[in-house]
Amino acid sequence: MSQEIIDSRDGLLALCRQLEQSHWLALDTEFMRERTYYPRLCLVQIANEERIACVDPLLVEDLSPLGELLLRRDITKVVHAGHQDLEIFHQLYGEVPAPVFDTQIAATLAGFTPQIGYARLVEEMLGVTLDKTHTRSDWSRRPLAEAEYAYAANDVRYLRDIYLRLHQQLDNNGRLTWLEHDFAALVDDRRYRSEPGEAWKRVKQIDRLRPRAFTIARELAAWREREAMQRDRPRQWLLRDEMLLDIARRQPADRNALNAVRGASEALQRARVQPEALLAVVAEAAELPAASPPPRAANRLDPAQEPLVDILMGVLRQCADNADVAATMIASRKDLEKLVGGQRQLPLLEGWRGEIAGRTLLAVLEGQRDV
Repeated sequence: MSQEIIDSRDGLLALCRQLEQSHWLALDTEFMRERTYYPRLCLVQIANEERIACVDPLLVEDLSPLGELLLRRDITKVVHAGHQDLEIFHQLYGEVPAPVFDTQIAATLAGFTPQIGYARLVEEMLGVTLDKTHTRSDWSRRPLAEAEYAYAANDVRYLRDIYLRLHQQLDNNGRLTWLEHDFAALVDDRRYRSEPGEAWKRVKQIDRLRPRAFTIARELAAWREREAMQRDRPRQWLLRDEMLLDIARRQPADRNALNAVRGASEALQRARVQPEALLAVVAEAAELPAASPPPRAANRLDPAQEPLVDILMGVLRQCADNADVAATMIASRKDLEKLVGGQRQLPLLEGWRGEIAGRTLLAVLEGQRDV
């Protein structure tokens, strides 16, 4: 079955009318993000059992019919490692298409390698080796070659068969409902909101700053995020993390002090940022109450508790082997340390992870079950 190229509004309307009776739709995107804050959607691949289409959003300006289709709650959207795809649609339509079925997550419960890539899964499940020639194509360029459309269409062509097989296998094994927690988390609107006030959490080594410098760095990160969103530029293009931290440490009060920060003058000029704007952020942040950075790590366990973690690691591996699931997909050693340390709001204890291992681990820890 060859792919259709949808490059007009009439074509998109006709496609959506024909797909609206589907129970599920395989979905993928091609996008560019190297020079922008928001991903630039360049192609949407969509398929059901009868049709495969590539919708060209650079030629079809009004994508609202596609949005109406994808936001229908009676159609499951099938994706593979779909976080970025869902982020794009959240940006376009203001909400996340739901419900979803992510084959990368589902494959974990079917015994495949954690975080398995699409090409690898296609090869292992279907015996098909995908051509990787166009992996680095510039999807914003037009016209695209026929081979590029075919390459893109393959991302949903085989996704259909993988979905049907995984769905059947997990249903037969009684594990289909185990995925509900993970899939619900994947379409949680909060995952896709850009909150400038939380941007400091992405700045590496910010927790090493003293309280006053941390407060300034936090406000600089929020300012940078707002600027990046407004200009649609990568945040690091505006101000690199290491320079942001250096400015926070030095707390420059005027241009001369700011220029003393290595590379700052050139960076701001290149990004077309007025030094006065950045200095104003520093000055306003300096007036705020100094806040301590969050702790670098959870409190260390008592030496007597470390053997408990070792015991739980063994129980975890046994539970994972019994379920034919990789132990690393259930919990890490740090997760078990948190469990021993008294934390209970952990993914380990929820959903399918709790079903496979979490409850057993907790029972062992609390002495309700022998190892």
